Amino acid sequence: MTSSTYTSAFSSEWINSNIRNKSHSLIILNSIIPWNKIIKQLQQFYNKTQGRFSKSLRTMTALLIVSKIDDQLSDRKVVQKVKENIYMQYFCNVSDEDLETFIDKNGTTICKFRKRIGIKGSEIIEKNVFNTFRDAGVIKNDAALIDSTVLNNNIMYPNDVLLLNKAFHKMALFAKRHNIKIWWDNKSVKKLWREFNTSKKKNRKDFLVEFEKIFNPALTIFFQMIFLDNKLDFITKESARPLLNLLQVLAKQTKQKIAGEIHIEDRIVSLDEIDSRPIKKGKSHPKCEFGTTLELSFNRDGFMITTENFKGNPNDKTLYSNTLELYIDRLGKYPETVVCDLGYRSQINLKKDSDKIENIFLGRSNDVCDACKDYCKKSRSATEGFIAAAKNLYGFGKSLYRGMTGDKIWTKLCQIGYNLKKFIRMYMQEAISENSLKKLGILG
Repeated sequence: MTSSTYTSAFSSEWINSNIRNKSHSLIILNSIIPWNKIIKQLQQFYNKTQGRFSKSLRTMTALLIVSKIDDQLSDRKVVQKVKENIYMQYFCNVSDEDLETFIDKNGTTICKFRKRIGIKGSEIIEKNVFNTFRDAGVIKNDAALIDSTVLNNNIMYPNDVLLLNKAFHKMALFAKRHNIKIWWDNKSVKKLWREFNTSKKKNRKDFLVEFEKIFNPALTIFFQMIFLDNKLDFITKESARPLLNLLQVLAKQTKQKIAGEIHIEDRIVSLDEIDSRPIKKGKSHPKCEFGTTLELSFNRDGFMITTENFKGNPNDKTLYSNTLELYIDRLGKYPETVVCDLGYRSQINLKKDSDKIENIFLGRSNDVCDACKDYCKKSRSATEGFIAAAKNLYGFGKSLYRGMTGDKIWTKLCQIGYNLKKFIRMYMQEAISENSLKKLGILG
C-alpha cells in the first residue's frame, strides 16, 4: 500500500536557512521533474487497500534518479551520500528527522523497489522526464542521429573450461538447496580446475575434453533426476528445468568447440548472464565485447531520444526502420535530417519516408545535397562523441543488473541520468532558450 499524495518534507524557513546555493543542479532538477505525475503512475505497482504502507514513492523515485546523475552510485553508496549531502536530502525529500531511518543502510529497499516497478516503471519515470523537456522545447526535433553499440554485461572474460566448472557449481548449489547428495566426483572436478589454473601452457582443449568426460554423465543423471525420478516433488523439478535446459545447450556447445567449430550460433558466454552474447562491432579494440546490443538515437544537441536493447547482434539495416519510427513517435513529427553510418545503408532505408524527411544520410556524402554535406558529416562525428560520453561517463559502458530485463532497466535509468545531466550542462552554458526556461518554471 502506498500514499497517493506527495507533500514536501521541508518548510520555506528550512530551505532559506539550509539551501545556500539556489542554482545547485539538484535544486534546479528538483523543481522541473514532474514528481506528482510520476508518483500517480507508479501507484499501479502497489495494492491500494492491502499491505502495510510502503516507503515514499517520491523518495524511492528520487533515489533511483540521483544514483544515475551522481557518478553511477551503488544502492549502498547512494544511501550514504544522501545522509552526507544536504542537497541530496532535499532532492530526495528526506527530512532531518527521518534521515537515519528513511531506508536501510545497505540500500536493499532500493533494489526491491527497482524490481517491483521493473521495466514498465522505469519507462514511466523516463517518459515523464523526457516529455517535460520536449514540451518545454528543450529537446528539439532537428536531426535523428542513429547508431548502435554494445552494453557490456558484468561478467568475466569467458572461456569454455570456466563455463563447465561453473556448470558444476550451479548443480552443486541446486543439490545443496534441496538436500541432494552430489552425484559426480567433485574431488576430481576441483583437482582438474586447479591443474587448469596452474598449468603454464594451459592447453584449453585438452582440459575441456577432461571436463566433458565428467560433465556429460553428471548431466545425464541430472536429466533422469528431473524427468524420470519420482523422489523429487513437482515444485523442485520445475525449479530445475531452466538450469537443465541451459546446461544441455552448454553440453552441445562444448561438443562443437571440441570438434573445432569456430562460429557457434547463439553462443553462451556466461551461466549467470544467459542473454549475454559475443558481439563484434568493427572497432580495433576491443575486437569483441560481451553483452547485449544497444540501439541509440540522439538529436543534434545530444539529447538521447530512444534506447533499445537486443539479444545478440542484429543487423543495423534491420534496426533502422523501427528506431526511426520510435524517434518520430517520441517527438511527434519527422526529423529534418537522419544521420547514420554505412552499417544502416540499404535501398529500402534510403527510400523509407524520403518524401517526408529532407535529408537521409547513410554514410555517403552523395546521399545529400552539397549544402547539407558538412552538417551531416559533423553530425555523424558528433554521434560517435555522444556514444563515447554515454559509455564512459553515464553508465552505458557496463550493465550491473542481471539478464535482459536488468539491462533494459539499467538502460532506461541511465537515459534519465544522461538527459538530466545534459540539460544541466546546457543550462550552465546558457544554451537553453528563455522561453523554455519559463515553461519549466525556472524563470518567472
